Amino acid sequence: MPPFRTLLALPVSVALLGLPPADSSALSASPTDAVLPLLVTRGKAPAAALLAREGRTTRYAHAGPGITRSDHFRAGSITKTFIATVVLQLAAEHRLSLSDTVERHLPGLVRGAGNDGSALTLRSLLTHTSGLYDFTAATGGTAPVTPRQALRIALTHPPAARGRFSYSNTNYVLLGLVIQQVTGDSYATEAERRIITPLRLTGTSFPGSRSSLPSPHGRAYAADGTDVTDLDPRVAGAAGELVTTLADLDRFYAALLDGRLLPPRRLREMLDTRAAHGAYGMGLFPEKLPCGTTVWGHNGHISGSYVRTAATVDGRRVLTVRVNTEAIADPDLEPAVLAAEFCPRTS
Repeated sequence: MPPFRTLLALPVSVALLGLPPADSSALSASPTDAVLPLLVTRGKAPAAALLAREGRTTRYAHAGPGITRSDHFRAGSITKTFIATVVLQLAAEHRLSLSDTVERHLPGLVRGAGNDGSALTLRSLLTHTSGLYDFTAATGGTAPVTPRQALRIALTHPPAARGRFSYSNTNYVLLGLVIQQVTGDSYATEAERRIITPLRLTGTSFPGSRSSLPSPHGRAYAADGTDVTDLDPRVAGAAGELVTTLADLDRFYAALLDGRLLPPRRLREMLDTRAAHGAYGMGLFPEKLPCGTTVWGHNGHISGSYVRTAATVDGRRVLTVRVNTEAIADPDLEPAVLAAEFCPRTS
């Protein structure tokens, strides 16, 4: 889903918030742990949890019942960071170029209603500047579709202005097809081989059509309270299929940003937001906090789950926070959590 655009200069010290601390690990508590209960009270989530990492030190906290540190959950659009990493690895191996057109790899596939694959580059897909219609706007993100069904839906709509940032899940569905065309293997197989296995992300998987979550897991709820724990991941595919854990997301983003997954040139490209006019890089977006610190990461929204990972540009400090419903009702709370974690603490 698109990144949040507004930030709130919210006081985040425990004293100013007047809150009891959230349940936390034995490691030293943080102002972030005190903000966390607001995701339940003001954010209307049944439960919330976070895992912060600095170097090899981690800190866990939670608020509300039925959520644990080891839970598996759906990560939604955080999948895009994995897909972008695979594409950039293929570029580093000279198996594709970011300036390649979609037509070169998927001839004849992107045509109709003014859409033209020969006018779109892989770079435009990665940066959400292709103008392609977001198929989930039509499906509501709840109807299982194959990649080609998703494209057929998108291609009945004229494109938005090319070169302008316009977040669209269709872009990453197409990138999943490009990965398969280039390698002969699915995007899931390539991500497992290139990222999940080397980093030992033992709680992370691409479930395909499997609707159940691995154990352990809690329950997932729609905004109206309906239990949506079982979900066909084909509602999102390469744009949002991933299942993971708090620890695995912290480990992945730390490894990505400290240079373990991409050579320096490709990591710089991933962090370059010029194509999207500052809004988005490639599978990552920057968030400038009220204190002036910029963090990098992604959020993920899917029925029953919302998750946000943010990290310093060197990957040394990482925070993943999740709720077991599809959105945080108060949009000011997410930037408040990030500010509490990454901005210098004042007495």
